[in-house]
Amino acid sequence: MKATIIAEDFAGMRAQGAGLAEKAGMDWDFQPVLIRKPWNHIPARYWPSPLKRIAPITIAPDTKLIISIGGTGGIAGAAVAKREGLPVVQLQNPRTDLTKFNLIVANSHDGINGPNVLISRNALHPVTPQKLDYARALWADRLKRDERPLLAILVGGTNGRFSLGAAEAVKMAEGLIAFVNRNGMQAVLTPSRRTDPAALAVLKEKLVPAGIRILEGQGDNNPYLGMLACADMIAVTTDSVSMISEAAATTAPVMVLPLPGKSARIGRFVQTLEEAGRVRIFNPTLTSWSVQPLDDTPTVAREMRRRLKL
Repeated sequence: MKATIIAEDFAGMRAQGAGLAEKAGMDWDFQPVLIRKPWNHIPARYWPSPLKRIAPITIAPDTKLIISIGGTGGIAGAAVAKREGLPVVQLQNPRTDLTKFNLIVANSHDGINGPNVLISRNALHPVTPQKLDYARALWADRLKRDERPLLAILVGGTNGRFSLGAAEAVKMAEGLIAFVNRNGMQAVLTPSRRTDPAALAVLKEKLVPAGIRILEGQGDNNPYLGMLACADMIAVTTDSVSMISEAAATTAPVMVLPLPGKSARIGRFVQTLEEAGRVRIFNPTLTSWSVQPLDDTPTVAREMRRRLKL
């Protein structure tokens, strides 16, 4: 059984759709929403005839489900589903009429509810215990230099709500060095595609002499999943709901690295995981604590299949 994921071409959105499809036991393909000018300057919910505002989206004959993500993806996905006569499941608040969708999977921080709304504490994602086991086997020898516990540091970047520039990187580096030294840990950091080059340069300047490695890579050389798998503790910047959610699916305590800025939505998300005992706000005096993996994606996938009779 196959699903087609429709969203703007962002890694986090693609991962959310893939996570739902895979944990529902479905194959999937991805169709990006490519907006025609000048409609890229107008919120999608105001588009007349949405499919005329984007590049054509082709649906394979064996597709049984549309998974749409985000506001723009939701408008496009609902229109494609109507055209094709297929059910559509929306991830995140679509910021439009909820009845356009057979099912909506939202986070508690999205602040929506209704008979067709399922609530997940975390962003949906494709991380599984099996994938972590495989990544651990591949990366353990490369990531762990000795017997000291490993801190994995996952860094995002400026996103319109939070800032991570050179000044913020200095403060972050100082806190991480103090934490690693206080807890007798080794540490590895990986940046994302959104990390400001100036901030990354500061992190390299400060952290590498302190013995904290910085690894970058794409494809099979991307250390991200290996770091999740091998970490004894994880620190992740507050800008990324997706990275925090994936970190929370592991067996490691997760610390949220605060950044200047404000997002009520992300603030509620972090608070939800704090109340579950799954994350804590980073400070250099923290020590490890007992946790259990938190991932609502499999439960959501099972309920989706039940409701839609897939």
